[in-house]
Amino acid sequence: MPDSPVPSPALDLSASSVDITRTICDIESVSGNEAPLADAIERALAHCDHLEVTRVGNTIVARTTGGKSKRAIIAGHIDTVPVNANLPTRFETIDGRDYLWGRGTADMKSGVAVQLKLAAELTDPAIDVTWMWYDGEEVESDKNGLGILAASRPDLFEGDFAILGEPTRSDIEGGCNGTARIDVVTRGRRAHSARSWVGENAIHRAAQVLNILAAYLPASVEVDGLVYREGLNAVGISGGIAGNVIPDECRVHINYRFAPNQSAAEAVSYLRRLFGGFEVEVIDAADGARPGLDAPLAQEFTRAVGGTALPKYGWTDVARFSALGIPAVNYGPGDPLTAHADDERVALDEIIACENGLRTWLTGAAV
Repeated sequence: MPDSPVPSPALDLSASSVDITRTICDIESVSGNEAPLADAIERALAHCDHLEVTRVGNTIVARTTGGKSKRAIIAGHIDTVPVNANLPTRFETIDGRDYLWGRGTADMKSGVAVQLKLAAELTDPAIDVTWMWYDGEEVESDKNGLGILAASRPDLFEGDFAILGEPTRSDIEGGCNGTARIDVVTRGRRAHSARSWVGENAIHRAAQVLNILAAYLPASVEVDGLVYREGLNAVGISGGIAGNVIPDECRVHINYRFAPNQSAAEAVSYLRRLFGGFEVEVIDAADGARPGLDAPLAQEFTRAVGGTALPKYGWTDVARFSALGIPAVNYGPGDPLTAHADDERVALDEIIACENGLRTWLTGAAV
């Protein structure tokens, strides 16, 4: 007889957010293997009578239906990048500060843990809440559970404001930069390297492309009160046929991170102008998201959490909410600099701060 599938551990959502973080991190959920964690989340929420729970693939949605005048969407992804000898988790102290170490602790299961605890505990929040925990964020866009959900169940995206639990050290980071990837292609003519003057070296021609990149000065662009720093970098280069052949093609792979004051189409047009005279192939491009801090719920949230809102330099799924007309911010525990790193970790005080901030806002305690 075939072996029966091993059930995932039960989630105790009455435990501390730190303990929930550890439990869900120890349920390995590398992209493509999110089902055990999704199963555990679905089972844990089944006992919450105040939540209407829906599952689409390995994405779990839980909604309050209190008839409130405002609704927020609070989301987090449950997948991680591959494990590299950094599970199971462990506690450690660095320079007097306590951390939980291991894959997914920062990106972004600590944020998911806080959300799960509050979803279970807050039976009558001050506003209605749609909680979303989705799969496929760390891989190709067409596998993103949030995108799949938006296409199949757009009704679940009715909301006035959204929060994504990406790691921000429990600070508010508004919007996000857009991103575009292109190949700038140079052409030449093959020849034997012993008679190189017969050919034209495509790799040598790429020097002009690299000179443009080296001369680029990153722009700092203010958008709705936040300053986004742009970046334009070669992230790969390929060319060459053999050790004795002059290459006839070279590709410089370039990533452009642009402020959300321009669209992806405008960013691509800029790149075509910048590399005018060269062949440009667009690999992909995605709009960023404006800060979203002028929405009334965003302002209430900012007051409840306190501190100064910062820009999000990387692209995140807040752009998906923004594209749907929902202002969105990033807010979660964890230092983004440790995300995907082998020594990924999250400070315990950031988990607690994030929980306190969301709880204060959702209970109306700051009003």
